[in-house]
Amino acid sequence: MDFQHIRYFLALSRTLNFTKAAEACHVSQPALTRAIQKMEDELGGLLFSRERNNTHMTELGRLIEPHLAEVDSQTSEVKRTAERFLKLDRANFTLGVMCTIAPVQFVSFLSRFRTENRGIEVTLLESVPDQLCELLLQGKLDAALMARPQGFPEPLRTTKLYTEPFVIACAAGHRFAARSEIAMSELDGEFYFSRINCEFYDVLDGLCRSQGANLIKSYQSEREDWILTMVAAGLGVCFLPKYTAVFPGVVGCPVVSPSVARDVCLVTVAGRRQSAPVGAFVRSVRRYDWPAMTPGG
Repeated sequence: MDFQHIRYFLALSRTLNFTKAAEACHVSQPALTRAIQKMEDELGGLLFSRERNNTHMTELGRLIEPHLAEVDSQTSEVKRTAERFLKLDRANFTLGVMCTIAPVQFVSFLSRFRTENRGIEVTLLESVPDQLCELLLQGKLDAALMARPQGFPEPLRTTKLYTEPFVIACAAGHRFAARSEIAMSELDGEFYFSRINCEFYDVLDGLCRSQGANLIKSYQSEREDWILTMVAAGLGVCFLPKYTAVFPGVVGCPVVSPSVARDVCLVTVAGRRQSAPVGAFVRSVRRYDWPAMTPGG
């Protein structure tokens, strides 16, 4: 049943006059009459009794009127919802965030984005890169912020935001704390905390071995706050991205020979048509002045 025909029916049920109903719906009277007749043919019975100067609803018409009124109401709400979404009013946007990315670099950006797009509600979903990639491909995420040492498979598309160096996090009283830089070979024999979700774990582990730095791995955890708390307590050291090593009592020391850095990117699906909220977010990300950092900076 055509939604437009439902509108004609409801207008006629209110006016009980074909001419007035046609005027209310901005159509000709013959067009409205044909639409009502088509509905009657589909339903198998008369909806209106047409007598000279006396048009009234039949029992069948009165029976289906509340149902058609509900359909019209729901259809109107669907249209209003779509209009609000396209105008970025009460629109939802789901952003995946790699669990090793610290929020410090994004607070300012998210504040500006909210100011410019007050109608968009952002949901943050945290996970590891492989899981975020899968959720993106499944359409369960609109975009994601992450880094991956081996890059990203097709059809994922990346926009680089900034380069973030890894540092050695140590306690303020540690022998490394006052150093301007540390050679990786100097980590030999240090008690080390392993971050289970570190996407660069294999890269860093291989580099330490190649530099003759045999770390004493004493604890591992998925929780960055636990790792940082134990580092601050002087129980060991840990490789951390620079913006994650921001914690009371923790000092981040640049690592050289070799240095290691990750590229933090906005990741979307190439070729996928972007909704209005996604388009607004991507444009804001690209306009924002992200820090230009070098691996040692």
